[in-house]
Amino acid sequence: MSEHPRALPAASLQTAGGDTIELASLHGRWLLVDFIYTRCLTYCSVQGNEFARLETRLSGPIADGRVALLSISFDPSHDDPAQLADYQRRSRNQGPGWIAARPTKAGELDALMRSFGVIAIPDGLDGYVHNAAINVVDPAGRLVAILDWNDAAAAERYVRARLQP
Repeated sequence: MSEHPRALPAASLQTAGGDTIELASLHGRWLLVDFIYTRCLTYCSVQGNEFARLETRLSGPIADGRVALLSISFDPSHDDPAQLADYQRRSRNQGPGWIAARPTKAGELDALMRSFGVIAIPDGLDGYVHNAAINVVDPAGRLVAILDWNDAAAAERYVRARLQP
């Protein structure tokens, strides 16, 4: 990724607040991105808690508009704005630095999942078997790193090392 950053596709996202934003509107800052579904009791629950902690630890750069956190649901038919907001509340979201959203068009979800290398397979029990990671998107809107899903400290260090003083 670092040698060949991957440009991200265009996508419209509906946020937990019900607003629609364009993924491109988040360019200009570092993004830490994960993919979730709100009913997940394993990876996604842990990642939600980690994103809430990152939101606190990165509060300065977030307030300055240099960093944002973005959780994208790969289950948009279930994860409406109310479900996304509830997921953030359960994870102890602290403010506006963490956006939870769902793609508004099926084709955009497929393109995002391909770009980030996300695989989610229905498990036959109303859930998914899926991979997990913390993805780093640079201010130009390119995927530049894929980090361990359970190492938020590494994600924080990665972004802090690249922030302009």
